Amino acid sequence: MFVIALTGGIASGKSTVCRMLGEKGAHILESDQLAREVVVKGTPAWREIVDHFGHEVLGPRGEIDRGRLADAIFKNQEERDFLNRITHPRIFQLMADRLREMETSESGQGIVILDIPLLVEVKAEGIFDLVVVVDASPETQVERLIARRGMSAEEAWLRIRSQASRSERLNAADVIIRNDGSMEDLQDEVNKAWESILERAGEA
Repeated sequence: MFVIALTGGIASGKSTVCRMLGEKGAHILESDQLAREVVVKGTPAWREIVDHFGHEVLGPRGEIDRGRLADAIFKNQEERDFLNRITHPRIFQLMADRLREMETSESGQGIVILDIPLLVEVKAEGIFDLVVVVDASPETQVERLIARRGMSAEEAWLRIRSQASRSERLNAADVIIRNDGSMEDLQDEVNKAWESILERAGEA
C-alpha cells in the first residue's frame, strides 16, 4: 500500500483533484468524514465541544452544527487551537486505524489518498509516503470564494490568512498540482501527477 497525503488551501480545488485521483483507481480516505465521525452526538469529543462552546453550536437534533462551530472559532485563534486539541488526535488515530484495516483488504494493494485539508497546520507526518499539494494563487482562491460561496472579499481573505501560507504548503510538497486555469488544465495536471505517483509507488 502506497499512502499519499493530499492537501491544499481553501478553494484550491483539492476536492476536485481528490475525485479525479479516485477515478484513476486510488482509494480515498477523507479526513473530513473522519472529523464528522469523531464528534458524533454522545462521543467524548462531542461532550467536550458542547461543554466549552455551549448548545449554541448544536443543530436541532443535538448534532454539532459545523457552520455554527466554524463561526465560533473563525476569528479566535485560541478557540481554534482548543478545538484542534480535541479533534485532531482523534481524527489521526481513526485514520491510522482505517489504514490498518485497509492493509488487510484489497485496498492494501493499491494507492491510498488521505484527503487532509490542514496537513501543514497540524504538522501531520509519519503515516504517509508522499505529499501532494493542490496549489492556487490567493487571488484565484478569493475569486472562487466570492463566486461559489458568496463571501465578501474581506471574508475570503480572512479565511485564506487563517490557514497555512501558500509557501508553507509548497515547501511540504513532494508533488504539486497547479490549479489556476480551466478544468481541462487541471485534468492535465492530475494526469502528470498520477504518472509521477505511479513511478514513485513502484520504487517504494
